[in-house]
Formats: sequence, C-alpha cells, structure tokens
Amino acid sequence: MTKKTSSTYRKKNNLNKKLHRTNRKKKQNSFKRRLLNYLFIVFLTVIILTTLLFVTVFLGFTGHVPTTAQLLKINNPQASEVYSEDGKLLGRYYVENRSNVSFNDISPNVINALIATEDARFYEHRGIDEIALLRVLVKTIIFRDRSAGGGSTLSQQIAKNLFPRNDIGILSLPVNKLRESIIAYRLERIYSKEEILTLYLNTVPFAENIFGVEIAAERFFSKSPKELTVEEAAVLVGMLKANNVYNPRTHPLRSQERRNVVISQMASYGYLSEEEAEEIKARPMEIKYRRISYNEGPAPYFLEMMKPELIEWCAENMKENGEQWNLFTDGLQIKTTINSDFQFYARQSVNEHMTNLQKVFDNHWANADPWRGNSEILERAVQRTDRYLKMSAQGISEAQIEKAFSQKTKMHLFTWEGMKEVEATPLDSVKHYLRLLNTGFLALNPFSGAVKAWVGGTDFRFFKYDHVLSERQTGSTFKPFVYLAALENGLSPFEYYPNEKKTYKNFNDWSPSNSDGIYEGFFSMEGALSKSINTVAVEILMQTGVENVISTARNIGIEGELPPVPSLALGVTSLNLRDLLASYSVFINGGKKIDPYYLISIHNNEGELLEEFEPPGSSPAFVNNVNCRIIVHMLEKAINEGTGTKIRTVYKIPGDFAGKTGTTQNQSDGWFVGMTPSLVTGCWVGAEDPGIHFRSITYGQGAYTALPVVGKFFHKLYSDPRYKNLQNHHFPEMDPELIAGLDIPAYREMLEIEKIDDVLDRLFTGNRRDKKLEEIRHPGKKEDKKNIWQSIKGIFKKK
Repeated sequence: MTKKTSSTYRKKNNLNKKLHRTNRKKKQNSFKRRLLNYLFIVFLTVIILTTLLFVTVFLGFTGHVPTTAQLLKINNPQASEVYSEDGKLLGRYYVENRSNVSFNDISPNVINALIATEDARFYEHRGIDEIALLRVLVKTIIFRDRSAGGGSTLSQQIAKNLFPRNDIGILSLPVNKLRESIIAYRLERIYSKEEILTLYLNTVPFAENIFGVEIAAERFFSKSPKELTVEEAAVLVGMLKANNVYNPRTHPLRSQERRNVVISQMASYGYLSEEEAEEIKARPMEIKYRRISYNEGPAPYFLEMMKPELIEWCAENMKENGEQWNLFTDGLQIKTTINSDFQFYARQSVNEHMTNLQKVFDNHWANADPWRGNSEILERAVQRTDRYLKMSAQGISEAQIEKAFSQKTKMHLFTWEGMKEVEATPLDSVKHYLRLLNTGFLALNPFSGAVKAWVGGTDFRFFKYDHVLSERQTGSTFKPFVYLAALENGLSPFEYYPNEKKTYKNFNDWSPSNSDGIYEGFFSMEGALSKSINTVAVEILMQTGVENVISTARNIGIEGELPPVPSLALGVTSLNLRDLLASYSVFINGGKKIDPYYLISIHNNEGELLEEFEPPGSSPAFVNNVNCRIIVHMLEKAINEGTGTKIRTVYKIPGDFAGKTGTTQNQSDGWFVGMTPSLVTGCWVGAEDPGIHFRSITYGQGAYTALPVVGKFFHKLYSDPRYKNLQNHHFPEMDPELIAGLDIPAYREMLEIEKIDDVLDRLFTGNRRDKKLEEIRHPGKKEDKKNIWQSIKGIFKKK
C-alpha cells in the first residue's frame, strides 16, 4: 500500500471513529434528555397529584375537614354528672364516659410526661411535624407499608380523636394524615399551646372505654388530675400507646414497664434528673381503682330512678340556641340531696350484711332447692328471662327453648365473693339467681323529705330492679298506722286488750296467729305494738273500724291498695320502701305528710345555674301531733324492750331511737324501719320471687334479715366524728302526765283487782261474789281459774 493510500485510510478511519463518537454522544444526550423529561413528567405528576390530593382533602371530598369557625366551637360529647349535696360525684349519664378539666387543674407531671413521650417538639412546631409526615407518605406510597405510622403531633392526634378516620383503601393513611395535618394547623392558629394540651387531655381515650385525664385519674388512682404524682402520670401517659395492653389493673407488670419508659423519656428531655428517674422507676406499681360510671359507682339505682325525670327536664328546657338539652352529651351538673357519707355507709352496710345473710340462706337450703315442691317458681323465673322472651317472640317451640336452656356456655355470674366466669347452662344461671336474696335501703329527712341515701339493690350490673320502689307486702310495719288510727278514733292507750285466738266468721272464718303461738293475758297498746302481737293488732283494728284505719292511712299519704279486711292490720297491703318511710315521717314531724325529693339544682358545663328546685315542703297536719308522739313513744319501747332490741344489744346504738320490724307470711319479706329525731331509715330484704324464703321465723323475721342493715348503718354513722353529735338529738318532749299514764306494764296475765271487782259486781252477788273473788286470788285448779277468767273477759269486753 502506498503512503498516500495509507494516509487516506487513516483519515477515513479517524473520521468514522469521530462520527461514531458523535452519534454515541448524541444518543447519550438524547437518553439524558428523555430521562430528564421523564423525571420532569414524574415530578410534575407528583406535584399535580399531591396538589390534587391536597385540594381533594382540603375541600372535604375524602372526609369532613372542619372550618376554623367550627373548630372554635368544638363540643365533644361530655357526660352529665350527678353530685351529692356535699359535692361528691355519684355517677354519670353519657354516650362517652368523658369529663372535661381545665389546664390549671392538671398536674405539671402529666404535661411533662405527655410532651416527653408523645411530642417532644411540641412548643417548637405549628401543629405539623413535616419530617415525620414526609416519612409516613414515602413509606405508604412507595413501599406500600399501610402499617406505617408515627410522627403525629398532639394537635394531629386531637384531630384524629375528634374527627375519626375514613377508610379509602391504599391511600387511607396518607389521606387521613394530610387531613389531620390541615386540622392541626388550623387548631394551632386559633388555640394557645395550653389550650391544645387541655383539649388533647380531655379528648384522648384511655383503657376501659373512658375518655379524658379526669376520668382516668379517678378510675385508676381515685384522685383528681391535679394530684397525680410523676409515676401516676407516667402510668396514664404510657397507656396512650395501647390502652388495653397497658391497663394497670389487668396488666400491672406490662404497665409498669411502660411507665418506666415514660419516666426515662422525661429524664432524656430534662424534666427529671437521672437520679430522680431511677428512684421513681424503682417504686412499686400501685393503683387505687374506683369505678364510677352509669352501672357502677356510689349510687347507680339512684341515677336510674332520676333518669326519666331528667330526660323530661331536658325536653322541656332549651339552650340559648333553641336546642333542647341532652342529658347524655351536654355535661350538665346535677346536684342532689344525697349525703355522700350516708350513701357510703348504706352501701357498706348492705354489702356486709347481705354477704353473710346469703351464706346463711345457702346453708339453710344446702341439701334442697328453695322452690322444691313448687316447680312453677322455677318456670316463672325462666319465662321472665330475656332469652326466653326473645325466643318465644320468634315463635320457637317450648321444646326447642327447653333444649336451648340445657346447653352449656361460658358466662359470668354474680356472687358475693366477686364475679365468676363459669361454664353452665342458661337454666343453671336462672337457678343461681333465683336463690339470691336482695335488698333495698333508704334514708330520708322526716321534716323536708330530702333523700339522704338510696340503695336499690345489691349490684346494678346484674339486678336492675330497684327494691326501694318495688312493692311488697309490708307485714307488721303497717301496725303503727293501725294504732295511730285507733288513737285518732278515741281508743285509749292506757287500756289493756285481750290476747286471744279469734275467728272472724264474717271474713271467711279467718283467724290471726301470733308468731310465738301464745294466746293468753292482756297487753297494753304499747306492749302489743312493741312485741308485735298480731291478735291484739287485729282486735284494735276491729274496734277502730276498718274504714277508719283506711281513712287515717290515706291522710298520711299511703296510696296503695288497702283491702277492707281484718288482715289489713298485719300488713297484707303492698307498699314500696319510699312510700312507707314517707308515711313513717308523719310520726316525727307532728302529723304532716311529706313528699320525698332529691333534686337541688342543675348547672351547665360552665357552672352556670339553669334551674334551682324548691323543696316540696310538707302539707298541713292531718293527724293529731300528740297521737303521733305517742306512737313514737311506743316504737321506742319496741327498740328498748320489743322486737328491735338488737339495735341496742348488738349494734350498740345510743340516743333516741324508735323502730318497727316486719315479717310477712312464710317469711317472704323482712322489713325494718328505724327512726331517730333527724332521720327515717328503712330496709327490705327478700328474694325476687316471694316463694323463695327461709323456712323458719328464726332466720326469716325482719329482725334477722333487715334490721342489721339499719343497725350497721347507724353504728358506722355514729362512729364518724362528723356525725357523732346526731346521737344527742331528741324526740319532742311529751306531757309528763301523758308519759306517766303510758308507764304501765306492757302485759298482765289478769286485770287489776279493782277492775275485777267491778266485773264481779256485775256477775255475782253476795257470798257467791266473795267466793269467786277468793277463787281468783287463790285458785284451786288451773281449769277453775281459766273458766272464771273467760267469763270475766267476756263481761269486760262488753264494758
């Protein structure tokens, strides 16, 4: 090859290489341009989609986004609270168990624990932690990690608590985070940091379906939020991560571990020194659990009783905006006449006595069912159950229902040792509850009618029926009304009445019996009432006139059915405890009829008075004041020497005290009414079905079943230094001559000699009279004495 040819080849080759490099460079530049264009399009698409997403969320297409004006009027559902006259919380009506508290009423320990654990940059940001929000968006959209979370500020958490999230598929989390960010930003513009903290702590949910720090502090530590210590605050704040997982009642060890994490966080951010943190973490886990809700608390039966009246009040009263008040969401503050200490002692007395009495009853029927020989009792109990009623309404056959009641299942049963989870049949459950005794207790001011304590049963969670309002036969607690009617109609309290077995032929040959089976001698009116002698009570009713007794009962406020029969004297009429005690109040207040009341005032959630209720007051006296005082004197005798002596001997109650026991046929109902100069109390005890009862009067009488609740109540009350002075109050003075006249023996085997002489003068004459008198004084045979005495009684009754 020539040099020229070689040179030409090299030039051509270099030119080709140059062209190749140029083409490759063009291709590279073209790829870069395409990549840049692609990235630009992606970026622009992201911007457009993000903007579109933001606009979509902002305009509320993915869920409501409240305006600034709406956020200024945040009104989360707030429980209405019921208070005692001394300002103690008795219970709540609610949709959500929530109560609001102000910032100044929250311990700094709570604030510090909250910020250190949930939002360390709280005082620096404007409601949004942009870095955390970006992290969540990237994880969710790019890595499709739907569980990605965290990074929410307190303001965003408020938004989540007040405005629940919506499920819109894969975009749910970013959309909801964006929505919460918008709301959080608006919140921070209109509320101060203190207000944000307060709003958060009033809305955040805790374990056991409660809301807000006030309810949580009350539930787990029995104190206000202002009183919480560092470790207590750490327990509550630690619970926010997973309410039920870190519940200190059900998971104490887990809760303690979480508490210590919160304390470490407080040390990390300078709220505690390392030494303080270590010392606090070493402390044991302690809670003071107290459950106050609608079903549980100091007075659940009382709240249930008031509810219809309060709902009616809400319907009849309007807010300034023209809307009706809502008992369950508007945070009303309802003040009542209940004394919290009286209520506490009443509940304590009921629980103590009924726990023991149920054991006695169970032992009494240890080898048999209380309904034995009467299968209808069990059948009625089954047919009253919700399960039976629902199945029957669905047209299910009796055979299928019976089969369903025989199938075992897991259930919780009430016992006095605590709630128990068992595997049993529905029929077993019916039998279990059929055997349980129940009770009602009430305390009233006899002058004003103010209700001071109200215990409607043993446990409202399981027994909804209020036994303060349930009507049962009154037994001998009705007798004082018979004796009052007798005094009102001219019978003398200074005379004696025969204790004899009688048959009343005009009333289906009915014959009253005494519990001791003794029928002899004569009782004074006071003696017969204090010893609860049935035969004398019926005799006094008959001498007074049944219609006169009914009229007197009506005058003092008894509205129940009063059958015009001799057995009315023994309490065949049915009354509830509230009406019975209102009528007994007449004896103390001088014959004036009262209406029990319990409402004092209603305020709104800002403490502004909405209505103050005037006490109903008492009516003019319908019965004689002196006669009422005589009855009280007789009932004092019943406590000191009669059927109520346990008040003195067992419970050591000092001071003026009057009372009456009551027991109905077959011991189905036990009653006791106890009165002091300033308080009328009463207790009923029995089973749900009257066919379930003790077999003997020893255990079934009111002095054994009901009196102990009242006795325990006054023993506790008088042992409290704040109420000890109540034992020094006295019943109104009686005329000395009247007292002297009543101071006669309660019982005489025979009449006084002077009266016998008078009777003998009408029976016999001359030597025969003297001979009979000698036989009476020194009878030869018991039969002679009995025959002569029967003749004398016959004449004396005609006298």
